[in-house]
Amino acid sequence: MAETKPRITDIGPPDYRQFLPPVIEKNYGQWKYHEILEPGVMVHVAERGDKVYTVRVASPRLLSLDTIRFYADVADRYCGGHLRFTSRHNVEFMTTDADNVPEIRKEVEERGHLVGGIGNSITSMVHTQGWVHCHSAATDASGIVKAVMDDLAEHFTAMDLPAKCRIALACCLNMCGAVHCSDIAILGIHRKPPRIEHDKLDKICEIPLVSSSCPTAAIRPTTVNGTKSVDVIEEDCMFCANCFTVCPALPIADAEADGVSIWVGGKVSNARTQPRFSKLAIPYITNNPPRWPEVTSAVKNIVDVWRQDARKFERIGDWIERIGWPRFFKKTGIEFGKEHIDDYTHAGLSFQRTAQITHVDWD
Repeated sequence: MAETKPRITDIGPPDYRQFLPPVIEKNYGQWKYHEILEPGVMVHVAERGDKVYTVRVASPRLLSLDTIRFYADVADRYCGGHLRFTSRHNVEFMTTDADNVPEIRKEVEERGHLVGGIGNSITSMVHTQGWVHCHSAATDASGIVKAVMDDLAEHFTAMDLPAKCRIALACCLNMCGAVHCSDIAILGIHRKPPRIEHDKLDKICEIPLVSSSCPTAAIRPTTVNGTKSVDVIEEDCMFCANCFTVCPALPIADAEADGVSIWVGGKVSNARTQPRFSKLAIPYITNNPPRWPEVTSAVKNIVDVWRQDARKFERIGDWIERIGWPRFFKKTGIEFGKEHIDDYTHAGLSFQRTAQITHVDWD
């Protein structure tokens, strides 16, 4: 593979290649294999024989300047000033010197950061903004993630699971997180339609825009006491908060009704079986900050049952498919209800979700 120099322009994002560590740039696309040396540590070997050792460290995602400076100091001392963040908010320190690995591990662990998340383990949770600054959140993100990962940290620092487990959280069904395709997903849900502030709506919102923002056409223009406003057809509302995004006079958050649902069985990987969407496991758990004990215990219960019952390399969705959904509910003790019956006309049961093409009918 021919080596190419980064193209630097003054338009658009900078070329990522100019930020690569020299050994990565030198061997780009020419890696022979990689192996896991211990929990949280792996080595990549290039066709030329070059080696890169990676130490993966859990990151809290919302970082203080002190933490960022600490990461930078470690990278300066051991990694030539380079580090990378994974898509699930872990920070990876990469070095060509094997002697640096225990030093990196010692420094980050003394600071209270966990090393792990590689192989058959639970890695850091990908999540959305939550109550920090999202206007449509039905639950918090950072708070739940912290509580859940505190309970599951033992599976981050060890590779003691049947297969890897990816957990995600999204604060509402707009799903800024990867909850539609994770082994276990925590999804914030609204359960009441937006409240209409008729006296404000015409002054701060564009009614045609409000109507067009609703994916189910549940919002219709109307007149209330001689003032232009909108009406919400409650049975058509899917509680997505799109309308509140474009119109602050349609608040949807409700402290009593908002909460959390749990989904299971999704995955992105094409390995062994096709990718699949997550499916509902627990329809509703009330918000109970600051530690959300009901949510953390529900997630831990699913992980524990899967860990004990699954075969080697069997992801949660593969395990459920083998034993069947009735046994899944029985083994986990989750009550089956009407919410689990998927009667949506356009449910993605037949969508092609994989790049594994076995047959193409060109006619």
